Amino acid sequence: MTTSPHPSTLETLAVKGRTRTMRVLGAPAEQAAPVVLLLHGSKQTGDKLRAFTGNAFDRLAAGGALVAYLDGFKEHWNDARVSNAFAARTEGYDDVAFARSAIERIIERYNGDPARVYAVGFSNGGQMVIRLIHEIPDLLAGAAVISATQPAAENFAPTDPQSQPVPVMLVHGTKDPLVPYNGGMASMWGFKPRGLGLSAPETARYYAQRNGIGGAPVTEDLVPAKQSRTSVQALHYRDPGHAPVSLYTVTGGGHTIPGTRKAPFVMGRTDMTFDTVAAVATFFHLPISNQDSA
Repeated sequence: MTTSPHPSTLETLAVKGRTRTMRVLGAPAEQAAPVVLLLHGSKQTGDKLRAFTGNAFDRLAAGGALVAYLDGFKEHWNDARVSNAFAARTEGYDDVAFARSAIERIIERYNGDPARVYAVGFSNGGQMVIRLIHEIPDLLAGAAVISATQPAAENFAPTDPQSQPVPVMLVHGTKDPLVPYNGGMASMWGFKPRGLGLSAPETARYYAQRNGIGGAPVTEDLVPAKQSRTSVQALHYRDPGHAPVSLYTVTGGGHTIPGTRKAPFVMGRTDMTFDTVAAVATFFHLPISNQDSA
């Protein structure tokens, strides 16, 4: 892989007496620029997520957004699940405060637009984005959750969730071996149970209801199955005046980020026909470069 051409700065922040880090792509903007926070999965860091996706999200930075890869404590997040037993939880790391501080830093130092802040999370990072939706929705213009589902009520950690609507985009594979598409117990290939969650369609309905959308969703077939071993169908909840919700179901897909870089075999199949980064850009009206960033 070649070095990314985008300016990269490792920022250090003091958050409640603890040192936190994030890598920011993009130079200070002349005009207020959209901000994209990227939250990695379990046993990853921001840099590892960047490599895992083949620098695919750098295309947003190339388009003019300020992209920040945040680092969890010991490669994990204190996320939205009661069942979370990572050091980030047991040692009391406040990742909501970290996200808030990250947003403030990018706005102040890089001229980020406070009205256009988006959070994108994969797996454990997706669960962290779910927590952000419920605890700092006033700071988010949108959120994307990949390979994670809404925790079941008894497994939901936020004690005082906020109800402000947030546009939500979801991506999930039907053959995800870690977080079941149809709901139930998440685990590490059947070991180390990580708590009960709703199904992906139930998660989409949950956010549609949270956003005040009462109508039925509209389906859209994006990739015919005959062209690939996987296929993608979108479920769109839309109602004028309400924050939208879309679920992209990857039939045959695993615990992966489609259209970026093929994940290891144990994660399941990576669909390469659906461009997750482009879908994020379209859903949130973000600038994007069509050139590879790898």
